[in-house]
Amino acid sequence: MPVSLSFASFNGRALFAPLAAALALCSLAPQAAALSKRDQAAVDALTQRMQSAETRYQSALVKIRNADPSGRQDSDAALEDMEDVIAVCLKQKGCQVNTMLAGYKRLLKANADASALSNEDSDDATTLDSDNFAADVPEAARAAALLSDDGQRFVKMVQYNPAVQAGIRRWLTDMRGPLMQSYDNYQYMRQMMWPSFEREGLPEALLFGIMAKESNGRVHSTSRAGAAGPLQFMFATGKRFGLGDDGSGFDTRYDPRASSQAAAEYLNERLGQLNNSIEMSLAAYNGGEGRALRINNASGGRNFWDESVYNQFPAETRDYVPMVIAAAWLFLHPREYGLQFPKIDNKSATMRLVKPTSIYELTICMGSSGSRDGYMRALRNLNPRYKGESYLAAGTVLNATPKMVSLYNRWCVQGKRAELARTLVMSDATTAIVRTGPLTVLPAEATGEDGTVPVTVATGVPTTVATGKPAPAKKPAAPRTHKVQRGQTLTDVAQKFQCDTKQLAKANGIKGPRYMVKPGQTLKLSGCGG
Repeated sequence: MPVSLSFASFNGRALFAPLAAALALCSLAPQAAALSKRDQAAVDALTQRMQSAETRYQSALVKIRNADPSGRQDSDAALEDMEDVIAVCLKQKGCQVNTMLAGYKRLLKANADASALSNEDSDDATTLDSDNFAADVPEAARAAALLSDDGQRFVKMVQYNPAVQAGIRRWLTDMRGPLMQSYDNYQYMRQMMWPSFEREGLPEALLFGIMAKESNGRVHSTSRAGAAGPLQFMFATGKRFGLGDDGSGFDTRYDPRASSQAAAEYLNERLGQLNNSIEMSLAAYNGGEGRALRINNASGGRNFWDESVYNQFPAETRDYVPMVIAAAWLFLHPREYGLQFPKIDNKSATMRLVKPTSIYELTICMGSSGSRDGYMRALRNLNPRYKGESYLAAGTVLNATPKMVSLYNRWCVQGKRAELARTLVMSDATTAIVRTGPLTVLPAEATGEDGTVPVTVATGVPTTVATGKPAPAKKPAAPRTHKVQRGQTLTDVAQKFQCDTKQLAKANGIKGPRYMVKPGQTLKLSGCGG
């Protein structure tokens, strides 16, 4: 089956997956030998087909550079043909994969050159990870190896039974939206997460399945039970595997890189205790390792699907295990189910802020160009230390992508959209409430026909005196303290009085990352604009 996972690409389709599949399996390709005329004719036909596809792809690149909308469709068709050629070549006697790859490597170089040209033409202040592009090749080789005939470790380690099939049905129907969001979110974090599973010898599909079920790829996800982060570690379990407060007030359970490393170590520990069973290890991940170990030992190491084992786990765990496996299965076999995952440009870049802002403000001014849902979730996932509403000082460096940096430079530094975003973020709903205040009755000669005069709300002093002349308005002094109202957060207070959230927290001895305040608590408005 052709490899169909999408990785980094210039025009939206992956160049690397079929290449990686061939690299992963080239050692298994039939060696050149005396061929029958029939085999030789088949090899020649494949060679011509690959050359034709290469020519079509190069022509498509020219169209794309010239903003011809047909270029993308042509390039996709050419790449699909190449994938098919490589898949057939792997099975065809006498077909040398390296020969087929020669043209493919030329396209890789053309793709890299086009990407570099695009970056040179941009006026973005971007710092690219120079190794990121090349690093995609071993990543794709890893995924392709999982799909190969001799490398389907995950597929062979799990049962594709009716429970998993029901899970696939759910992901493809009611939960299709969360599945697509999970994939979208994961692609932005992939460079931070997959290497941990790679080092521990665990399938990337397993990582995706757990993350999709646990959090849909939302780094700041928390549960009522206290689990936190993209992989939902409880505090005590996370602490065992090195997660928790890093000394700055940040809980590393929310960090994609740290949490994926902890998850890989945890799973390998469970696999070692539970007969190398992915299902039992997932049951431990969800239902508790102590319970899973007791059930495993009492059953003599029977499989999770054995009735005597299965029925001892709570309903949540019995649902969790097949749903994780189903998400992983779809990650590996999207084409088989007519599933087209979003195409994400996840190359890494850094974005240096030229003025104070927040992720919420950036989300508004950057818009949704190139992204259906905008960039708030991606920015938060890439920068887990920062809350969406917290103001970040000028000079702060955020993790981003080249596209995000381009949008920031164009829309967020100055101009009407930047001003609009600032206005929306700084808006205070409480100021929309009109307070009329009390009315004071004065002698008839000093009032209007109804015997009343308006009173200044802030002071309670009538706005007119007996002479009928307006009293001078007294400018209220900027408040130096504020009593927290019910429902207010520290960030709400910071925005209302134009403070930096972290400075305000420091001035009041409030620790991050949650910056908890209580109704009635009096805050010193140190460094606020009033």
